[in-house]
Amino acid sequence: MPMNAYPNRRQALLAAMAAAAAPSAFAASKAEGGTAAAKASLERLFGKRLAGASLTLAPDGGQPWYSVSGKAGKVAIAGDSPVALVRGAYAYLRQTGLAHVSWEGDRVAQGGALPAVASGKVETPFRHRAYLNTCTYGYTTPWWGWTRWTREIDWMAAHGVDMPLAMEGQEYVWRALWREFGLSEAELADYFSGPAFTPWHRMGNIEGYRAPLPGSWIDKKKTLQTQILGRMRSLGMTPILPAFGGYVPKAFAQKNPKARIYRMRPWEGFHETYWLDPADPLFAKIAGRFLALYTQTYGTGTYYLADSFNEMLPPINADGADARDAAYGDGAANTAVTKTKIEVDPALKAQRLADYGKAIYDSIRQARPDAVWVMQGWLFGADSHFWDPTAISAYLSRVPDDKLMILDIGNDRYPAVWKNAKAFGGKPWIYGYVHNYGGSNPVYGDLDYYRQDIPGVAANPDKGKLAGFGMFPEGLHNNSIVYEAVYDLAWGAGQESTAAWLSTYARSRYGRTTPELDSAMTLLVQGAYSTRYWSPRWWKSKAGAYLFFKRPTATVADFPVHPGDRAKLDAAVRALAAQAPAYADQPLFVRDLVDAARHLASLRIDDQLQAAVAAYRQGDVAGGDKARVQIQALALQIDALLGVQPETLATWIDDARAYGDTPADAAAYVANAKAQVTVWGGEGNLNDYASKAWQGLYRDFYLPRWSRFLDALKAAGTGTFDEAAITKDGVAWERAWVAADTAYRREPPADPIAGVRQLIARLDQAG
Repeated sequence: MPMNAYPNRRQALLAAMAAAAAPSAFAASKAEGGTAAAKASLERLFGKRLAGASLTLAPDGGQPWYSVSGKAGKVAIAGDSPVALVRGAYAYLRQTGLAHVSWEGDRVAQGGALPAVASGKVETPFRHRAYLNTCTYGYTTPWWGWTRWTREIDWMAAHGVDMPLAMEGQEYVWRALWREFGLSEAELADYFSGPAFTPWHRMGNIEGYRAPLPGSWIDKKKTLQTQILGRMRSLGMTPILPAFGGYVPKAFAQKNPKARIYRMRPWEGFHETYWLDPADPLFAKIAGRFLALYTQTYGTGTYYLADSFNEMLPPINADGADARDAAYGDGAANTAVTKTKIEVDPALKAQRLADYGKAIYDSIRQARPDAVWVMQGWLFGADSHFWDPTAISAYLSRVPDDKLMILDIGNDRYPAVWKNAKAFGGKPWIYGYVHNYGGSNPVYGDLDYYRQDIPGVAANPDKGKLAGFGMFPEGLHNNSIVYEAVYDLAWGAGQESTAAWLSTYARSRYGRTTPELDSAMTLLVQGAYSTRYWSPRWWKSKAGAYLFFKRPTATVADFPVHPGDRAKLDAAVRALAAQAPAYADQPLFVRDLVDAARHLASLRIDDQLQAAVAAYRQGDVAGGDKARVQIQALALQIDALLGVQPETLATWIDDARAYGDTPADAAAYVANAKAQVTVWGGEGNLNDYASKAWQGLYRDFYLPRWSRFLDALKAAGTGTFDEAAITKDGVAWERAWVAADTAYRREPPADPIAGVRQLIARLDQAG
């Protein structure tokens, strides 16, 4: 309103002053809200421990930062975001030995004044700190409610995460979209995969696996995603949201026979899925409508994830007619490029990939002009035979540099991707590790490698537009020490020696430390946490973290030696057990001791399996039986000990059952949960991929499965052993186990420290 519209000059002047003040008032209000969100997170994490601390939000446009200062009893925390405030507070509490936050539990010392501190300005070299993997939403979170997600978001803030993948709730939008495009409820029921398998459905790897997906699950996740995004945004996080990558239901392909739809190769033994060419007008229409519905449901975002070729090869040699035929024919259009070397015209390949990349970006831009397309870079390592540097460059070439961000997630397994891709040709990218595959939980990581690697990539002159660091675990709830270490490094902390960092870690996690405990922790790092990738999880196309977790086979003689230093791991377990009486009152110490001991004993089970198989094949029944006594004793002792851990087969099943609103839904969820940690993958390579070192699985799945197999091997002696028939029978047993309505109960050990000593004695007896 012009000034002459006001009745007098004074009112006009006041109005002008109010208008001028509005931006700063808005900024002040936003800062106040951010500070309140950080304070609430700190209260949830630490109770009243930081009640007297002052929080100041002071964004300055530079690198993310925090500072902690003050005299004893009066601490001030400042930072450029609510996440930075929570991170700064946690770093301070941990450094002073007052608190520790982890999946296994927390330790917070509530008494006494806050120690004096002067951290100075702590800056991270990484603009973003990313977290989570698309697969985490299958391997870990299917049964999570708001209470568990509240806890995880607070964990993120404490570790300085500002860019999490937020993948919940999207089926609510997909359901609405496919209804608009004419799919019936019956067709949707056949299309959506079960709740423990939604990530691979979303990425186009599977369709209708262990269907249906109950509507109540979809509705619950919609409410949950609204809460998740609200909390993330209040803390200043920038969540990565889903977008359309091109995969369409088979029913949609059948209803649109003139569309340019490719029948994609079956993934890991599943049946084929269907991918819509971005050049087809329907692609932009579907993509735009999905984002419109998503925005209407959950609000706007900036970063949108679309993975079109996650372990799926792009169709290159198909023209439009071939594509239409491929939807119903033998799939030849998409098998022109496979894992075997087949000649493809390089110019055609580059042109087709460039077209695909541009069209996918354009489909996002049409609905969200300011959006950044995000894609995982996993495919560039997993299918490197196809994604050579020329192919990568072509795929990215026609997308504006500031409108595409690559999550280079697999540097623990494929460390050369970003270098081969020349830092992705000027596109922003995030460097990181998967670390955990399938939610499986061998004790491993590589602390010294991270200590050199993370600062090294940040300082590398060839890093291009490196935008951040991230951890992208497929599953959670294990090896917390790894995540503590890497996010310290991502914030430019933890640069002291590994030994010094370990001492601080132990003091914060266990409340105190001694030279003896520090020495034991150093042995544990040397024995277990000096392994970048747990290679035995893939052996002869058999998944499973240990040989004991894999589907049985008689060809175990050449099973490789486990990574790590077994002698030092053994010494570490014994040294930790010797310290246990002094730390028996610290639950986190007891859980860590049990975890290290069960890992050591699991490696010994694998040795005994090899011995049993070799003995029976040589006709040495006594030798085979002797090894089996040790296998059974170790497995049962481990199983009993693992009741001290937060997660067991019983808790996993109970959480699944509790998520159901009807008996039918609850039963379906339980079957999904049991299948995922055992037979997920069927006759392909994935069975046992998500195997877990959990109470219940050692005793009731791994041990009886191997016992059945060894019984057959013993009966065959030196004669003909029909492994194919025995395996077929074993697969039927696995399926029956999944289908059985068996009640499991978590059984905490009465004295876990005594149990560890007994396990050590058993290891000595086993030789």
